[in-house]
Amino acid sequence: MSEVATNPLTDLFRRLRSSFSWVAAQFWATLLLVLAGAAWTRLPDRYTWQVVLSLLVPLMLLAAALLLQAGTMRKLLHDEKRRVQLSLGVLTLLVWVAVVWAVWALLDWCDNQIPVWAGYLNSRASTHLRATLFTYDHIQSWLTLVEWIFRWIAVPAKVIPWATASAQWGWRLPIRKIMRLLFNWRWWLAVIAAALLAVEWPSHFFTGEPHGTVSHQVWAVILKLAGSYLLAIVCWVLLLAWCAVLLSRDPAAAKKHGDDSLVPTPVGGGPLGKGSVRLPLTEGGDDSSGNA
Repeated sequence: MSEVATNPLTDLFRRLRSSFSWVAAQFWATLLLVLAGAAWTRLPDRYTWQVVLSLLVPLMLLAAALLLQAGTMRKLLHDEKRRVQLSLGVLTLLVWVAVVWAVWALLDWCDNQIPVWAGYLNSRASTHLRATLFTYDHIQSWLTLVEWIFRWIAVPAKVIPWATASAQWGWRLPIRKIMRLLFNWRWWLAVIAAALLAVEWPSHFFTGEPHGTVSHQVWAVILKLAGSYLLAIVCWVLLLAWCAVLLSRDPAAAKKHGDDSLVPTPVGGGPLGKGSVRLPLTEGGDDSSGNA
């Protein structure tokens, strides 16, 4: 047997180990891109060459970021037979970046309208409810929570599978695989956990009042920024790897050991049981190799 049944977590760590170079690049290359972006904001625009450079730098940073993400996604999926060229994977990934940018722009607009909507909804409630349940502060906090859920859970959960598949297969996307993943509770649970760990938790790092000497405060800020950065990258890498695991597994799940990538296949037409082996299914769910 060339294939052995593995549970999803074993498959996750196997993919991370086999993609070590790209996973490591997520940490140091992303940091370099962030530092380069910060340096770009300090570029002067007195001379023509400085203006041209200020226009080229963000394009180069975007291209480098797309190359990094596309390369990581392709390596985690590890399907060299049907993958498209890296350049095409990067270009298709750019489409999903544009989709996220458009949705986030809409969410930014909604965020600015929350005070207006909260005031309107508060005014429509009865006098008793306006003073108890549907107060202005309550409604504003609820709308803010809904906007946060859309921004950090719903949008990433829906876009990441499409983007990962596009980086690997271009426009010839396995629609059924992606739709199965989007209805998989394990995927949504992972996205919720990542949002809480990488976004919500670090947001509380800077809420306390500063105390101690100036040097102590500087080091505290540096450590908090480093912790926020590491949490974000770790959660991002784990999400990509988990997405690759779920995309690569077949829906006809074998219940043994929690595996869902292999199903029983009869040998020589005998009954299932003693005369059966476990063979991987193709994308469409049919056994392409026939009877063993």
